[in-house]
Amino acid sequence: MSDTDFIFMLTRNDRTIPDAREQLPAVLSAGVRHIGFKDIGLPLSALTDLNREIQQAGAKSYLEVVSLDRDSEIASVHAALTLGVDYLLGGTHVDDVLPLIEASGLRYYPFPGRITGHPSILEGSMMEIVASARDLASRDGVHGLDLLAYRADVDAAELIRAVCNTVVKPVVVAGSIDRAERIHAAVSGRAAGFTVGTAALDGRFPAAMPGLTHQLLAIAAIQKQTGRFIEE
Repeated sequence: MSDTDFIFMLTRNDRTIPDAREQLPAVLSAGVRHIGFKDIGLPLSALTDLNREIQQAGAKSYLEVVSLDRDSEIASVHAALTLGVDYLLGGTHVDDVLPLIEASGLRYYPFPGRITGHPSILEGSMMEIVASARDLASRDGVHGLDLLAYRADVDAAELIRAVCNTVVKPVVVAGSIDRAERIHAAVSGRAAGFTVGTAALDGRFPAAMPGLTHQLLAIAAIQKQTGRFIEE
């Protein structure tokens, strides 16, 4: 990953959108090269086609797990391996997942903290979440973390800084990033990446013109502006 990557999720409310493949050209035309989806919302055959087109365009593909029970999560891991995605985001059953992905080349970013519900909520105090992040990041085979900072009942910007300052592995901030200040918090907190899905599809960011491409360009401009400010 670069300093902070913008990962666009072809998802709404934690489900892959039905027209994900039809939206892909608009995403690519905005210059986005980190593109993800969930394992819920489309059949595996459709996700196979979607993943292939993402990778053929020279982009990195991400599958984010939203299952809470072990069996569903393991099924999602097998789906990720079958699809051949570049990154597996989310999930909580790390001890069960690590043997399955060993030597696969899949980059694994599980959720720190206690995850409940759908859409996923991050529970626990700041101290508990940071401790969980530290423990997960110490594991061989865990390549980074998927942090639901804006789904937690703590100061999200502070949580991002705390986790990123505690672990040496990359941290992706995911979930409910729907305004400029939340992008600022992810970038200034030294996150390796942040995800946006529903907010861009719903046109939540101020853009020069309507449409998904212009939403993604607006997000990239916010990201770039924040990066320049930090460098100065």
